[in-house]
Amino acid sequence: MCRHLVYLGPPVTLRELLFDPPASLVRQSWAPQDMRRGGSINADGFGVGWYSSDGDDPVRYRRAQPIWSDPTIAQLAGVTRAGAILAAVRSATVGMPVLESAAAPFLEGRWLFSHNGAVRGWPDSMAPLAGALPVRDLLTLDAATDSALLWALVRHRLRAGVEPGRAVAETVVAVARAAPGSRLNLLLTDGHTAVASVAGHSLSIRRTPTSVLLASEPHDDDPDWQAVPEGQLVVATATEARTCALLAD
Repeated sequence: MCRHLVYLGPPVTLRELLFDPPASLVRQSWAPQDMRRGGSINADGFGVGWYSSDGDDPVRYRRAQPIWSDPTIAQLAGVTRAGAILAAVRSATVGMPVLESAAAPFLEGRWLFSHNGAVRGWPDSMAPLAGALPVRDLLTLDAATDSALLWALVRHRLRAGVEPGRAVAETVVAVARAAPGSRLNLLLTDGHTAVASVAGHSLSIRRTPTSVLLASEPHDDDPDWQAVPEGQLVVATATEARTCALLAD
């Protein structure tokens, strides 16, 4: 189990998302509220990516340690403002490495990516899908983890010109067929649009007229939070969001 979020809207400090709310992402790293899929804490690394301006690629900060034990992120969060942010705290699947490079967000160009869940039967179940990727992509995976391979699968589609929502949906469908029972909550953003899948874990959305926040669990008791149903794909900008069925029949 991991916890992640993506925010699009007027600039806010990282602290307003990561530290200040009563059930902030930092608190979720040691006291998550939704434990239905096992695990107890998310202490195997963390990461945050943000877009300093519309024209710039994102900045990323990752560590292999618990987010609560890193004083730098606390200082950085108080002085860094952005209108597009993706952040995650990690609980590593048993047998997978605890490395900085294994922590979300994964990055290429303007894209940031995160995975909350686990691929069933790893790594054997994913061999056929991995074998269809370019060899160079496999040799340059961020880490030997299911999340890094999921990112490679999504990224391969993006590079081919596939629309972001479709790239995420196609990846979830393909992996769900290859590895039934996998938990595949994915987040993808380019700083303008956010895509989220709900497949095996919780996801909630909070919208205002000028912002959207998608998160593994609400970080406060605001009544505007809404749970996204299982099996749905969310595609959102700061001013609108649409939801559709994720998995094909």
